[in-house]
Amino acid sequence: MEQGASVWLVLAVALVAANLPYLSTRILLVGPRREPKSAGWRLLELFLLALLTLVVGFALEARLGQRFAQGWEFYAAALALFVTLGFPGFVWRYLRRSRSQVREFDDDER
Repeated sequence: MEQGASVWLVLAVALVAANLPYLSTRILLVGPRREPKSAGWRLLELFLLALLTLVVGFALEARLGQRFAQGWEFYAAALALFVTLGFPGFVWRYLRRSRSQVREFDDDER
């Protein structure tokens, strides 16, 4: 696999992994269902999936050649990018309101 394809693969894995905690009601994505799942579980899942994404990236980098050491700045930027990629899932889970909720809210104001 060439370098450009590896970069796109890691970005695709990160996009899917960053949104999984918001789309699943299962604990750690395979455990029992929990309605509603607490924010603490979602943050733990987000952190673990970020680590998994880093491992995939490191493995692809090692396969292409020598893996380079990274400083704390790299990890801070990677975490910020991962959280940013999870924004669509966050919006879908916490900020989106269905039409029935909007109608109920409008009726209450009248």
